[in-house]
Amino acid sequence: MQMNFVVSSSELLKHLQLVGKVINSKNTLPILDNYLFVLENNELVITASDLETTLSTKILPESSEGNGSIAIEAKRLNDILKEFPEQPLRFEINQSNRKIDLRSDRGVFTIMGQNPEDFPQFPTLDESRLFTATMNSEVLFAGINKTLFATADDELRPVMNGIFIEISTSDITFVASDSHKLVRYRRKDFTSETESSFILPKKPAMLLKNLLNRDSNNVQIQYDAKNAYFLMTDYKMVCRLVEGRYPAYNSVIPVNNPYKMIVDRVDFLTSLKRVNVFSNQASNLVKLSVNPDKLEVSAQDIDYSISAIETIPCQFDGNSIDIGFKSVFLIEILNNLSTPDIILEMTDPSRAGILLPFNHETENDDTLMLIMPMMLSN
Repeated sequence: MQMNFVVSSSELLKHLQLVGKVINSKNTLPILDNYLFVLENNELVITASDLETTLSTKILPESSEGNGSIAIEAKRLNDILKEFPEQPLRFEINQSNRKIDLRSDRGVFTIMGQNPEDFPQFPTLDESRLFTATMNSEVLFAGINKTLFATADDELRPVMNGIFIEISTSDITFVASDSHKLVRYRRKDFTSETESSFILPKKPAMLLKNLLNRDSNNVQIQYDAKNAYFLMTDYKMVCRLVEGRYPAYNSVIPVNNPYKMIVDRVDFLTSLKRVNVFSNQASNLVKLSVNPDKLEVSAQDIDYSISAIETIPCQFDGNSIDIGFKSVFLIEILNNLSTPDIILEMTDPSRAGILLPFNHETENDDTLMLIMPMMLSN
């Protein structure tokens, strides 16, 4: 049996580079080093998988003959496609002996395919426990983009290694934490008839972020207790969810914080970056001394007899407070807040600090970032 199709070299490479991000550098099964190509009714579907996550995309060939499927080595195909200028490429596939001839305007490249039946199938969802929702891609993209950096890498607590997505009848909340910092991002422009939640692992979250950035249409989400499907215009992704109960994150967020400072985000960020050069490399401790109308940012490394202190303007009324934070975490949080001014709320030097945007980006979003303090030496 023969199957042939003609596709644009650059269009094919663009799709493969996105789908190929699923493939691990080292796989337990040799078939996972391949793309699965399925041609049916002049539609080409290309799939990649690492068993935990499977991602497929569809392309309409310029022309095609026959139907069928073949597994093609991913790295070799990517490497050759990168070297072609934009042109139509003709794939001629003999499904009996799995010989593939790739014809360009100047030559023929022959590779051997693999048995497509060895490729893992998309898992089926449990209809009795199925939850379905449709949301704007911008909402899902923003939720992942705001929280992904705060996920953990904790083998002992896998629930912390993903984004907790909590759907209610009035909003959707995205939460991530590595126990040093926590991000809660809420959107009020999404509603559901029922309440539900799941934990999205880090790798599929990163893949989704790349895909959603290119798709302005709605995304359909279907999930049960084990797997979730994300259906987009040209892509379909299914991933195994993190099993377990996410910690009660609201209990660690302090309320009624008496100290509130408003400061220019970029001023604060650049000052931190300069002062951080002089902090102890092991602790990265920076000290914030908040006084009426001014913020002192300081650090020192006693071992090398170096120190730095900078003063920047801020809005603050009340008694002075000194508090310490790990600079790299504070810099990370400020990099992921996007408003010109931010609010730093504090209760006392031993409790978490809360960072909020001074003005919400839209009327529908609510962003809160939390950072745990470090003890200051007397």
